[in-house]
Amino acid sequence: MNTERVAELIHSLLIELGEDPNREGLARTPQRVAEAYAYLTSGYREDPEAIINGAVFEACSNNMIICRDIEVYSLCEHHMLPFFGRCHVGYIAQSHVIGLSKLARLVDCYARRLQIQERLTAHVAQAIMDATEAEGVGVVMECRHLCMMMRGVAKQNSLMTTSSVLGSFHDEEATRMEFLDLIGREMRH
Repeated sequence: MNTERVAELIHSLLIELGEDPNREGLARTPQRVAEAYAYLTSGYREDPEAIINGAVFEACSNNMIICRDIEVYSLCEHHMLPFFGRCHVGYIAQSHVIGLSKLARLVDCYARRLQIQERLTAHVAQAIMDATEAEGVGVVMECRHLCMMMRGVAKQNSLMTTSSVLGSFHDEEATRMEFLDLIGREMRH
């Protein structure tokens, strides 16, 4: 990402909004915004396979593995406003498990792109399935969207929940229900 070019665009945007980009409080804003967007969209410049970096290990396990409450911060692709919340990931390993921190890093990789929550949830689930060749994968995200809270309908307490279930989590209701019970959700697929 060309941060100098983005800073120039933000400078022009400030003028279009009726601001003086040279006043004290805004003098460095274009560069700060450019740096913020570089970080918030860094997922475009990351490779999920490189993130995993071989941290997939052989394991004799057919138990459900769950990581709850992974923090999620992303930008809505429709308004470029933040959405944020929690992600719960579960999978049943066949012969490989993934390093625990890699689950959170995969969530971040896909969240640090302009997104819709539905796609983000599906991408995380598929990346875990691809990396582990799991029997099944389940991902549930619960997020608040500032585009719903700050503008438009201005609903402060709305919470969007999305799920993506693959393999046995999709095909077997008992597996799906165990996952939802363990993450503390009372939702039905």
